[in-house]
Amino acid sequence: MRWLAIVATVMLLSGCQSAYYGAMEKVGIHKRDILVDRVDEARDAQADAQEEFKSALERLDEMLQIEGGELEAEYKALNDDYEASKAAAERVNDRIAAIDQVAQDLFDEWRNELDEYSNDSLRRQSERSLRETERRYAALLQSMERAAATMEPVLEKLQDNVLYLKHNLNAAAVDAIRGEYRSLQADVAELVREMEAAIAESDAFIQAMQEGPE
Repeated sequence: MRWLAIVATVMLLSGCQSAYYGAMEKVGIHKRDILVDRVDEARDAQADAQEEFKSALERLDEMLQIEGGELEAEYKALNDDYEASKAAAERVNDRIAAIDQVAQDLFDEWRNELDEYSNDSLRRQSERSLRETERRYAALLQSMERAAATMEPVLEKLQDNVLYLKHNLNAAAVDAIRGEYRSLQADVAELVREMEAAIAESDAFIQAMQEGPE
């Protein structure tokens, strides 16, 4: 049955994840460390993504300045920038998903271990630390997801421009998309602002995790 296959897949993935955590713990790397590493990777992916999108916008601007000739070469470069931006967006979304997986696993483990304390004072301190970490993480995730959401409208507009130019590679086609440039420029500016905010949030989260409870 189909649902049996789905259950088997979930169990297999869960088992692989548990095995991964177990192997990492054997070498002294715990879920907290993995979470910090993944946030660091996502921060780098976001920085790369905003550079790719800015490059695509600059390429389109260059294309709009061409009076004649060289359109084919510029189109190919624009298409390459679009594909690079698309891949960068996928990496960002993959990194966010990876962060959330280990974060939820960490919080589940942390909550379960609260029952193992015999010292009430230490348990309360750990519980406060857990709540504070969850609060910081919620703010981080919200910032990352908000930044990721700004990529989609830019990708859609870039795709529209690339597709239109693909079949209408002439001066008239360039003029036709000229009016779209300002809208795209505004979207990229918003994307960069949100990415910068998410990167700053990532830096703050990493610092807090490395410093530990006050």
